[in-house]
Order: sequence, then C-alpha cells, then structure tokens
Amino acid sequence: MRLTVNGETCEREAADLAALFATEAEERGIESAQGIAIAVNGRVVRKSAWAETSLNEGDRIEIVRAMQGG
Repeated sequence: MRLTVNGETCEREAADLAALFATEAEERGIESAQGIAIAVNGRVVRKSAWAETSLNEGDRIEIVRAMQGG
C-alpha cells in the first residue's frame, strides 16, 4: 500500500504500525524502539498499541526519535 513516511511517499506491505516500524528500523539502521514516537495522520500512537494499529492506504506516518541537547 502507498504510505507517506516522514514526508516520503513509499510502498509498504506492513499491515500494522509495529510491522512498519520493523521495516523502517531495518532500512534506517534504528537498533531500538526506545525513545521513538510514531504518529499516524497527526495522532501519536502509544508504543503498546503499535501492533493493534492498522494502516490504511494513504496514511501519513511520522517516526521521530527523542534527542538530547539544548
């Protein structure tokens, strides 16, 4: 299905947010979900709900990592 992930349109086979994160983590070299926040269509999804959050054609997903700094 066609999704927009961090502003880039792409084709993904992931049925849920957990599967999408696994794919994106592998492609982007993300080793852990610690400090990661994901929003679907502007709504932040709790990590505990990633596997239960189905994806639909055209969804916009933002994956961000908390960074320390000032």
